[in-house]
Amino acid sequence: MPRRLLLALPAVVLAIALSGCATAAAATTAEITERVSHLGVDPALVVTTTIEGYDLAPQSVNETDEGGMTATWAKPGTGDMVTVRTDPVEMDAAACAAQQLWGGGEATCVRDGATWHRSSGVIDEYAVVGDGRTVLVVGGDGFGAPREDLREAAAGLRAPTVAEVDRMFAEVQRRYDRGGPVERGDLPKDGDGAPIDPGGEGG
Repeated sequence: MPRRLLLALPAVVLAIALSGCATAAAATTAEITERVSHLGVDPALVVTTTIEGYDLAPQSVNETDEGGMTATWAKPGTGDMVTVRTDPVEMDAAACAAQQLWGGGEATCVRDGATWHRSSGVIDEYAVVGDGRTVLVVGGDGFGAPREDLREAAAGLRAPTVAEVDRMFAEVQRRYDRGGPVERGDLPKDGDGAPIDPGGEGG
């Protein structure tokens, strides 16, 4: 099916695809919850996609302050990148025009099928809205990714399988298992917290 037709599907169809109903092997809500809720990620905001020629960069996956996730797919040998970010708010026409692009800059916002297309200079972004959330697909010339790759990523959004969830959040889980930031040994137990850095010979 042509990419343009995929993006022209009714919003309800896209919502079904995002919820995982269109993918038999998609992880259940309980399976996703078990794997990400302790990491500060809302299971309803966990999605993945498929872009021809691109691979997920697991080290790019992270939680957001809003309980969503961000992940980047890269094309080997080219530096082209497409980033997916999820937010727990449905973007409307007013927010589409008023909200700055994720990479910065004021956005020009137009409807493109079942999505919003936002752009500013060398940054392009598709916003797929539905089911109480917004999924942002970010790229453009500034990221090396052409607009058609963003369309493909937006059309391919879906719930991940269990294996995909485990792979996506492996690095986040490792940071969690390590207990967060490494405690510095050169900080005093009291006082203003300045590092203990006694001067040696010559200073």
